[in-house]
Formats: sequence, C-alpha cells, structure tokens
Amino acid sequence: MMESKVSEGGLNVTLTIRLLMHGKEVGSIIGKKGETVKKMREESGARINISEGNCPERIVTITGPTDAIFKAFAMIAYKFEEDIINSMSNSTATSKPPVTLRLVVPASQCGSLIGKGGSKIKEIRESTGAQVQVAGDMLPNSTERAVTISGTPDAIIQCVKQICVVMLESPPKGATIPYRPKPASTPVIFAGGQVRADPLAASTANLSLLLQHQPLPAYTIQGQYAIPHPDQLTKLHQLAMQQTPFTPLGQTTPAFPGEKLPLHSSEEAQNLMGQSSGLDASPPASTHELTIPNDLIGCIIGRQGTKINEIRQMSGAQIKIANATEGSSERQITITGTPANISLAQYLINARLTSEVTGMGAL
Repeated sequence: MMESKVSEGGLNVTLTIRLLMHGKEVGSIIGKKGETVKKMREESGARINISEGNCPERIVTITGPTDAIFKAFAMIAYKFEEDIINSMSNSTATSKPPVTLRLVVPASQCGSLIGKGGSKIKEIRESTGAQVQVAGDMLPNSTERAVTISGTPDAIIQCVKQICVVMLESPPKGATIPYRPKPASTPVIFAGGQVRADPLAASTANLSLLLQHQPLPAYTIQGQYAIPHPDQLTKLHQLAMQQTPFTPLGQTTPAFPGEKLPLHSSEEAQNLMGQSSGLDASPPASTHELTIPNDLIGCIIGRQGTKINEIRQMSGAQIKIANATEGSSERQITITGTPANISLAQYLINARLTSEVTGMGAL
C-alpha cells in the first residue's frame, strides 16, 4: 500500500495509497475535461493516477509526501460530500448519508490494522468517529483486501492518518499481487464457436465461476488473446488419456501472439504417453519451453524477482529461467505443471511482454 522513503521523523515519508472507486465516483474526481483532478494535483502536490479501462471499478493511486496525501484525501472526501449534498437537493431524503471511501490494502497488513481481538480497529473508530470495515476475503486474483471507511470528511481524514501510521509500522510481508479491476464484460468463446459476453465472470474476475455455465467454455478472451479455459484443457487431457491410439495434445494449447514463443507440444505428448488415467484423476504434470529475447526478460522477472514470483503464485506452475548463455540473444523459460497451470503461466508471461512492448510496463 505504501513505501517509506524516510522512516524517521514521525510521518515525514512518501506514501502510496490505492483507492477503489466506481465509475461514477471516478467521473466526479476527474471533472469536466479533467479540471477537478488537475486542481487536486496542483493544490495538494500529490501525484494522482487513475487506472485505464472501461471497468465498473477503477483504481485511483495517490503518491506523495504525507501532507500532500492528506490534502488530496481531504479534497476527494469533500468532493464526495458535495456530490451527496447535490443529489439530496433533488430527493426527499432528510438524513445525509456518510461519505464512503474504499482503500486497497495488502492482506498481510490487515492483521495489524484490526489488532489483537479487534482492539486497533476499535480504537481507530472511537478516536476518529469514522466507521472502518476490513473485508474478510481478498479481492479477486490478488493478495489485497478492501478497507471501507465512512463518515464525515473530517472523520475520514483523521481515520486515514491513523491507518497510514499502522501501515508504516507494519510493512507488507512478502510479494503483494495488486488488485486489477476487470472490464465490465468478458466475451467467452464456447467449444461450438458461439461467442457470449459473460458479465458474471468478468465482474467477479474469477475464471472458476465460468465453470458453472453450460456449455463449458473452451477459451476465455482476455484483452486480444484467447486463453484455453483451464477446466476445458483438463477435460481434453483426461479424454485423450482414454483414447486409443494416443492423441497428441499439443494442439489444445494455441501459441500466443507476440515474440518467439515456440511451444514444445511433442515433449508434452511424450510426458503423457503411457500414463493411464481415469476421469477423476488430476492431469499429469507436463513441461513447456518458451524462448524470450534477452532485452525483454527483465519485465518478466521484475524488480528482485517480484513479477516472476507473482506469475508463479497466480498460475501454480513451476517456472525456471535459464541463465544467459554467451553469444545468445535469447533466454529459455521452462514451465512445469498441469495443462491449466501452464496455460495460465503462458498467458501471464505474454501479458507482461505485451505491456512492455506497448509501453505499459509501468502499470
């Protein structure tokens, strides 16, 4: 959630705070022709970035020294209160609803925020007058949780200050997989070739929910790529086990566009040869190799291995990157796991390459 540049001297540090907002809230922050967010940036001195995309939810990232952060927060809270007052002038409601903001916090820090037996969160509620709730579940495909704060703008600002103190005293443990909102509707290609937009799958950003739909989708489109649906791959592999003669399975995993990514499907077929399996068995582990240009390997590894660790954690696959060999402009990546693990790892690696090539590597 935040990084400390200067740890001494109280709260004299540089912080990064991430907020989760609905489209309407983001529109209010941006303002006509971006005037509101421009004014907030100039007056607070904080960097305010808003994630791209036509998603129902967007991430607003605020970075800067603590005083700039709190100024930006105050401006956002007061803007939301102004919106509430304006909406009430057209309604019969008599009681004013509170301003509500949602922070996105690494799950590893939530324990410190709650405190032993809920003591810390109770103390924050009582001393600021704001309501604070920490979500029990992590946000989809991430290791972050939503922390909802509601109350008057002043109570919210005091509450955020106290949360920042807790976060600085208890930095996140291990690598954090940041939450990235998914587009409003993800088209799904079924085995029969029909395409259907599936808002349920997209809004929860959880591939496993697709399994509840019939017919079973063969591929899920993410961005411009079709990735084999993990469960479909598993079923294809299990069916192939029962076929005689043996059917090579390399064709079930299409290569993704991008740099040279040869998929050694013959190796996979050899790994699976001679292994009999019933329908209830999990698919055997197989191996794929990819070749990545040296100048792009950094974006896959990330700083101190953070990106490759995220890919390993999210895909469940083992990923080994060969050492650079003299005279070669390429590096070999070996992915081992179930077909579903491999498919997801390939997709995540390719997404990193695409973001690097299209200049979005910093996102």
